[in-house]
Amino acid sequence: MSTGRILVVDDDAHVRASIVEVISRMGFAAEGCGSGGEALKRFEKGAWDMVVSDVKMPGISGIELLQKVKAIDAEVPFVIITAYGAVDMAVDAMKQGAYDFIQKGENLLDVLEMNVRRTLEYRTLVKENRLLKDALEDRWRHIGETAVIQDIRGLVGTVAESRSTVLVSGESGTGKELIARSIHYLSPRQQGPFVKVNCAALPEGLIESEMFGHEKGAFTGALRSKTGKFEYASGGTLLLDEIGEMPVGVQAKLLRVLQEREINKVGGEDPIAVDVRIVATTNRNLEEAIESGTFREDLYYRLNVFHIHLPPLRERMDDIPLLVDHFVRKYNGENGFTVEGVDAKCVEVLRKHTWPGNIRELENTIERAVVLTKTGTIHPDVLSMKSV
Repeated sequence: MSTGRILVVDDDAHVRASIVEVISRMGFAAEGCGSGGEALKRFEKGAWDMVVSDVKMPGISGIELLQKVKAIDAEVPFVIITAYGAVDMAVDAMKQGAYDFIQKGENLLDVLEMNVRRTLEYRTLVKENRLLKDALEDRWRHIGETAVIQDIRGLVGTVAESRSTVLVSGESGTGKELIARSIHYLSPRQQGPFVKVNCAALPEGLIESEMFGHEKGAFTGALRSKTGKFEYASGGTLLLDEIGEMPVGVQAKLLRVLQEREINKVGGEDPIAVDVRIVATTNRNLEEAIESGTFREDLYYRLNVFHIHLPPLRERMDDIPLLVDHFVRKYNGENGFTVEGVDAKCVEVLRKHTWPGNIRELENTIERAVVLTKTGTIHPDVLSMKSV
């Protein structure tokens, strides 16, 4: 049976039974109640994914039931069934949190079936978005909570609402990819794909094919056509990781794609329109790269519409206790250990280190310390850094 528990409330036994039968045939679990009072008792005892209720009932009305249900669980979709001529009541219900309303008539059951599917899809989306936000909230603890990080977080929320290209700079290990993912999952494109291209890891001869795709026979070894990352990411976000490592020749073609919003596959003749939001990251100083001739100035300005810079860990040492606590809990959970934290001397040692590897280095250090300690408190002798 498909997931989805639906509570049906109607004082008319025939209508109630018909609705329960339709929903059950769809593969969902449906239970009927003859009154608002009975429905409220059932709702309080179990988890429900949707409520379908008549608006006019003796005792607790559909509107009153809606108010009580929303006070218990504000996210449960509540659908009102109204008689013709009771549209005003339905509008009032919508204002008070009802997801939708259906008018009684000959096609009630057909309309109801479509409504149930649409509403449960909405319910699933709400749950996914909440889980996503919780996951992002947890991931943000990988970066920190000092004032500068809070400012960056606000900036991410602002830029996510647009389709502007974003350039994220910072040393390796500062959390640039997390910024890119946050921009995607907080944006209207969150249901679209998030695709990453590591510009530093691709051989120069393959990067154009990886990004734009190629047609069969375009070059030796092209035995079949290939879809590039831009096509895969259409409707979503494309992360160009370490954009400063991209060969200059490919930079020119990337610039054209950003300007024209269309790609040409290697060996292809017809352009393909793509709808992609670009987030680029770099650990290099691109202005210096422009001076040295390894990065195109026009591409830099095209990418640098919105710039977010992540400072290194050594410039925000106040984040270390928070990060340490987060990593201790993370590796306790992964390994079943019961490490309580670090002692005061550990904090002193950690603050004296310059952290050339930034948060990534700190995480590795704490992971090792948790594994070695297993239970109790971490002491300085289990910390392992290259230099202090």
